[in-house]
Amino acid sequence: MAMIVAKTIKEVREAVSRALRAGRSVGFVPTMGALHGGHLSLVARARASCDVVVASIFVNPTQFGPGEDLDAYPRPVEADLAACEAGGVDVLFLPSPAEMYPPAGQVGYDRGLTTVSVARLPDRLCGCHRVGHFDGVCTVVTKLLNIVNPTRAYFGEKDFQQAAILCRMVQDLNLPVEMVVCPTVREVDGLALSSRNAYLSTEERAQAPALHAAMQQIAQQASRGERSAETLVRILRDELAAQAPLGEVEYAQIVDGHSLEDLAQVTPGARVILAVRFPSARLIDNLALGI
Repeated sequence: MAMIVAKTIKEVREAVSRALRAGRSVGFVPTMGALHGGHLSLVARARASCDVVVASIFVNPTQFGPGEDLDAYPRPVEADLAACEAGGVDVLFLPSPAEMYPPAGQVGYDRGLTTVSVARLPDRLCGCHRVGHFDGVCTVVTKLLNIVNPTRAYFGEKDFQQAAILCRMVQDLNLPVEMVVCPTVREVDGLALSSRNAYLSTEERAQAPALHAAMQQIAQQASRGERSAETLVRILRDELAAQAPLGEVEYAQIVDGHSLEDLAQVTPGARVILAVRFPSARLIDNLALGI
């Protein structure tokens, strides 16, 4: 059966409701398009676990701040459609901004009047540098989950803070969906797959794998008994300065994998998480220290 492309909320709800009435499980993969192997691994995970796979492509304006790359964000729609169909997506939700945020009849209210936010978890890491970003993410994901009504929703571990926030949001709001967080997919050289990798210059791309290599190095130090987060972060920063001089470290921290609170000593469940801003792109990554 050919993939259904639904451009309205009514269309996608009708397609999903038919599956649910038939007792079929629905897996949902929300994306902003520019699909790569990481997105398709989520589709494959949903395909393996659910009867029906729904994906969405929507470049959500409410999670972009002033000066960020909303207008420049890649939108290869035809390639994305082909990738979804080849990956086994049954229903693709492809709404316009006006469909997701219909105008309220007043100037300046074209993004809706209601915002969903989570306390504390967004107040660190990426949230310190992208004010309001996670409110936009939480709002659009809540809308998408309410529209699609899936059995399970799939998110990537690369955006670790985002996944933690969304899992807490779903828990706190008692939303009837199982959240599935899947491992980061990487290039052969260790660089985490990201739509923004396409922005990197040749020299930046050559240095970008240093993010994963530096995190692996301190994971090895932790496995050998080093427990001081301060010491490990210093090693991480020194390695990044040496191997990725074009990148400016925005943050590099060792945090609790559940609360995202900074740790002074590495404990079970600790995770190193970082953001590095190259001239052409801002990259994020994380790694469990696994002691």
